[in-house]
Amino acid sequence: MPDLRRSGLVWLWLSVVVIALDLLTKWVAESSLRLYQQVPVIDGLFSFTLAYNTGAAFSFLSDAGGWQRWFFIAIAVGVSIMLLVWLSRLARDKWLEALALALILGGALGNLYDRIVHGHVVDFILVHWQQSWFFPAFNIADSAITVGAALMILDMFRPGKKDS
Repeated sequence: MPDLRRSGLVWLWLSVVVIALDLLTKWVAESSLRLYQQVPVIDGLFSFTLAYNTGAAFSFLSDAGGWQRWFFIAIAVGVSIMLLVWLSRLARDKWLEALALALILGGALGNLYDRIVHGHVVDFILVHWQQSWFFPAFNIADSAITVGAALMILDMFRPGKKDS
């Protein structure tokens, strides 16, 4: 078993924070909003709204009839295990890569919880232009996954990065 102090597993605290923030904000959204009700935060640009997504990103496979729930659960479990193994084998000095992996793991587990418990992912952040263009609703877990993926790409192109 890898030494927690010497591996990327030291960053698991960040995954726990992402999961906690994700679940808390989803609970607040479900407690405060009606389905598809828009609550403007920045008028014409950003709102809170409650939406349920049975599919993946951009509602991919959302109308597939129910089997996709188990498919996406299996993918999330597999990816989460892979990320844990990756973190455990990662040297502690590779902090940017570890940060990215911890964010992705936290987001994957936050959405995994929703799929297992609710059968869908709770989304509540809506970015739009006036009422004519809408980006699909998303949540804190989705944001953590996106930021983590961007950091992974940034880390790949970082000047002077040493590969081991």
